[in-house]
Amino acid sequence: MSKRKKGKPEWIKETIQINENHGWQSKSGYKIFVAGRGAVRFDVPQKWFFEPKENSFAFRDKAPPDDDCCLEVSYKHLPEHDWSLFPLAHTLKKIAAADSRDVIEQGEVITLKRQTARIVWTELKFMDHQDGDREAFSRICVGIGSSIQCLLTFEYWADQAESMVPVWDEVINSLVLGLYIPDPRTGFARPD
Repeated sequence: MSKRKKGKPEWIKETIQINENHGWQSKSGYKIFVAGRGAVRFDVPQKWFFEPKENSFAFRDKAPPDDDCCLEVSYKHLPEHDWSLFPLAHTLKKIAAADSRDVIEQGEVITLKRQTARIVWTELKFMDHQDGDREAFSRICVGIGSSIQCLLTFEYWADQAESMVPVWDEVINSLVLGLYIPDPRTGFARPD
């Protein structure tokens, strides 16, 4: 568990012992990431490198500069409001259209509805001119649920799509918003 020091973009790592009969479960080969005591939760590959940033969290297949992909998440608490009518798909289309990279393909917007969240995502294929004109993918996901808004991005090389798409699928399939964990030693959640 990492805790942010007040007023500073530094993190302190804290390891806690979880109970023998804890409720944490993830797919084999994956580990569970939880931010904000359950504001955002999803599974990532067990051996991926974790990097807390000032306003987000990043996961990479290897430590930089040897990494070939980056999965990054940020989230914020929204004011109490009925967010069910917020135009998520339209907003994501605008975000994708404003991408300044050399986009060569844009995928359809995929919409998912969960018990407590709405999630949309899309894919862009672009030419990375900073790394020798190499094709790459960027997947962008926006979710709103239980007064939490999250943004997930995942970038990887096009020639590694076969190994990276299942990672994205597991992240999206395990994504939960606003399911709070009062005691991380037990892993049992309570809804917001």
